[in-house]
Amino acid sequence: MPKKSILQVKNLSISFISNKKEQEVIKSISYQLFKNEILGIVGESGSGKSVSSLAIMGLLPKAISKITNGEIIFDGKPIHNLSNKKFQNIRGKDIAMIFQEPMSSLNPSMTCGNQVLEILIEHTNLAKKKVKEEVISLFEQVKLADPKTVFKKYPHEISGGQKQRVMIAMAIACKPKLLIADEPTTALDVTVQKEIILLLKDLQQQFNMSIIFITHDLSLISEISDRVLVMYNGEIVEQGLTEDIFKWPKHIYTKALINSRPTLDYRVEKLPTISDYINKTVSNNIITASERASIQEKIYSKKPLLEIMNIEKTYFSKVGLFGKPKGFKAVNNISFKLYEGETLGLVGESGCGKSTLGNAILQLDKATSGTILYKGKDITHVSGKTLRNLRKDIQIIFQDPYSSLNPRIPVGKAIMEPMEVHELYNSKAVRIEKALEILNRVGLASEYFNRFPHEFSGGQRQRIGIARTIALNPKLIVCDESVSALDISVQAQVLNLLNELKENFGFTYIFISHDLAVVKYMADQLIVMNKGEIEEIGDADKIYSNPKKDYTKKLIDAIPKGL
Repeated sequence: MPKKSILQVKNLSISFISNKKEQEVIKSISYQLFKNEILGIVGESGSGKSVSSLAIMGLLPKAISKITNGEIIFDGKPIHNLSNKKFQNIRGKDIAMIFQEPMSSLNPSMTCGNQVLEILIEHTNLAKKKVKEEVISLFEQVKLADPKTVFKKYPHEISGGQKQRVMIAMAIACKPKLLIADEPTTALDVTVQKEIILLLKDLQQQFNMSIIFITHDLSLISEISDRVLVMYNGEIVEQGLTEDIFKWPKHIYTKALINSRPTLDYRVEKLPTISDYINKTVSNNIITASERASIQEKIYSKKPLLEIMNIEKTYFSKVGLFGKPKGFKAVNNISFKLYEGETLGLVGESGCGKSTLGNAILQLDKATSGTILYKGKDITHVSGKTLRNLRKDIQIIFQDPYSSLNPRIPVGKAIMEPMEVHELYNSKAVRIEKALEILNRVGLASEYFNRFPHEFSGGQRQRIGIARTIALNPKLIVCDESVSALDISVQAQVLNLLNELKENFGFTYIFISHDLAVVKYMADQLIVMNKGEIEEIGDADKIYSNPKKDYTKKLIDAIPKGL
């Protein structure tokens, strides 16, 4: 008996209008979603996966976009030409959506409970007493610990994983026939990500829902979906059963997406990118255990560049006007050594203290106690000119390149700015020459010099952030979640660039991330942090192949493995 479809997208084309010109962003795509099925839609930023899902929800921005061709059939009825008023009867009730960023999707001025309450009041006939009971029940279903407490809390008072669970509770409140999950786990820790994936699968079976799961991560798709669509440049380039797509990918773009992500099984010299597949320049060179041992022997024969000894960082908060300050140890008794030319991986869940530790090393948030030695000198309490000189040697690459770049300054000037602050080179002409050289180093053309940050893609902006960091030729660079917001293939480009720069300039990295597959690819040594303390420390490959602590095992087990 053939499966019944809940959704049919037929020859759908969507255009965006800018300066009275139409640009087609979705190009005649067709697919169907069956009842009680999870369909994965995968592709990079700009591929059209989110735009097409907004069309299903009737949420395309009317002033700047329009459906130019095709139709969307939901539950046997066309919905692509419905008025906004008619769509309101469907949206939230029959079709619901979980957005990527729960903090910006939840109302900060309303308690979590009241936000879900609102949906039920709008779309059901439940009595007021029953509505609150239903919300508590929904919070239990999405496995929120202590649902009654979460009901009274505001979004800023709960963790990222809890916020995403509140969003899921809101989305399933009316038991929709179709749930669209748009990048629902991108900003979450690997363990929380796994919990959310299992939760969605469980809810789908419980309510017989159909789910469209959108992501740029193919490994993640393999954990949840029955079938997969691969989108590229507004088109569906491949679709089929998840197992078939993974084991026998046909399109070159699909092959690139599958292989651009670092594997846990071995270390490649260079991660393949989409351009490598298109230009047939994929390198299959693997770094052997003996080659790695030889490299590390050279690194660890030198004196430590940085020594962290018994570092602690305590934050104090007052409860009430006359309450005594309460202390919270974000970092507790941390000690390790970092050697020149080494990449030290720092992993752990949100709130484990890894970024706090990074900030203490950078002197952005000074340690409460302990000692930090840089090149044998105590830098724990430096200030003034000494701190300014230290800033030149120890730099950071931020997670979000857009917010770390001044939108009013052209990128060339942004790269020159730290040179001017630290009085490097003796003229503006030399600084321009150096900035152009650095742009070229990070794979950006010289004509980009006078462009502004908003004119670049996410991957290009991260390259500009890296260019700005290396402008001072630092010795130590802290990479704080510096690739977590990037598409898989762009991430591969940036990781390759960081390794290339390390080789050419002799940089030393502290690589902070919640993505354990990425850290495994980059790191020589690994520190696993948990609740402000070091849970496990040692050679990265050895920890991954044979973790000693249960917490480390849990983190590694949660990594999406692919098929």
